[in-house]
Amino acid sequence: MARKTRIAILYNEPVVGTEAGRKYIGENGKLQEGPLPVRAPRTARGKTLATQALIDLSEIGVVEEMEDIKSALNSLGYRTTIFNVDSNFFRLIDYLRDDRPDLVFNLVESVENESAQEMNVAGVYELMNIPFTGAGPLALGTALNKPRVKEILAAHGIRTPRFMVFGIKDRVAMQDGMTFPLIVKPAHEDASVGIDDCSVVYNLADLRKRARFIQTEYDQPALAEEYIDGRELNVAILGNKPPVALPISEIDFSGLTDDMHKIVSYEAKWIHGTVAYEGTKGVCPAVLPAQLEARIKETAIRAYSLIGCRDYARVDFRLTKDGIPYVLEVNPNPDISDDAGFARSARSQGYTFSEIVGRIVESALERRP
Repeated sequence: MARKTRIAILYNEPVVGTEAGRKYIGENGKLQEGPLPVRAPRTARGKTLATQALIDLSEIGVVEEMEDIKSALNSLGYRTTIFNVDSNFFRLIDYLRDDRPDLVFNLVESVENESAQEMNVAGVYELMNIPFTGAGPLALGTALNKPRVKEILAAHGIRTPRFMVFGIKDRVAMQDGMTFPLIVKPAHEDASVGIDDCSVVYNLADLRKRARFIQTEYDQPALAEEYIDGRELNVAILGNKPPVALPISEIDFSGLTDDMHKIVSYEAKWIHGTVAYEGTKGVCPAVLPAQLEARIKETAIRAYSLIGCRDYARVDFRLTKDGIPYVLEVNPNPDISDDAGFARSARSQGYTFSEIVGRIVESALERRP
C-alpha cells in the first residue's frame, strides 16, 4: 500500500494580547471564559505587562480552525501532525528537519504577537524545500503592508480608496485631493486589529487624535483612507490553474444601531455578544446585477494574482452607492473555519468544509519538488 501523504499543520498558540473579549489567559496560564480581568497595559511591541491579561481573540480562532482542518484532513485519508510555532525558531527548524512532512498546512499568522514574523516562518519552509499551503513569504509580507498593496493595485488600474500614511514623527495633515470622512487603521495589521467605531473621522482634530492613537498603541504608521459609505463585499478565491472566484458574500450591517458606522470592526469580527458582532451578518450570495458581479470577480482575481496569492485568498471590496467597486484589502491565507466568510462562499458553491481543505492541499501539493 502506498504511503499516505504526511501533512504537518503549523499554527501559533494564542499569547497575551490587547483586545477586550470574553476569553482570556488566567493566572493558571489556561484559556478561560467569564468576567474579564482588568486590562493590562501594553508595551510598545504589542505585548502586555501582566501575567493575567487579555489575549487577541483573532488568534483563538486559529486554534479552532486548526482543529477543524485536522479533522478534515484525517477524513480525507491524510496523516497529520500538529506543531505550535513559538519564538524558538531553532525548535521549528529541528521539527521540520526531523519530521520532514510532505506538506505544511500553514496557519501561522504571527510569532509572539509579531505579525511581521508570518512571512519569515514561510521563508523557513522555502529554505528547507518543504511545500506549504497558501501564499509565499513575499506575498505575505506585501499583503501585511496595506499602503504597498494599495500602491500596487492603483498602479495596475484597480480602484482602491485614496489614502495617506502617517509615520510616528510625521505631521498629520490633509493632503490635496483627500476628503473627509476618513477611516484610520494600523498600516501593518490584519483581522480588523485597531479598528473600532471611532476609526471613522470627520475633521482634522479627530484625524490627528486617531492617528496618534494608532501610532502609540500599535507602534506603527497610521493609514488614513477615504471612507466609502456603501456595501461591503468579500470575494473568496480558490485554486491556481486558474484561480476561481466563488460566490460573492456581503456583510449585512442592518443589525447595527443608527449611530454606529457600517464597518467590520474588531468587535464585529471577534467579540461575541456585542452589538457590533451580533449586528453584522454575512449573506451569500450577495444580490448583484450579473454584469457587476462578473466585474467584481474579475477584479478580485487580478488583485489575487498581482499580490502573489496562491491556493486560496479573500479580496474585500466596498461598493459605492452608484455601483463602483473599490478594493479595500487582499487577504492571503484567510480564515476558512466554518463560520468565516470564505467557508460561507464555498458552501454557496456547494463545497463541504472537507472539500475546501482538500482543494487547498491539492493545489499546494502541485508545488512538490
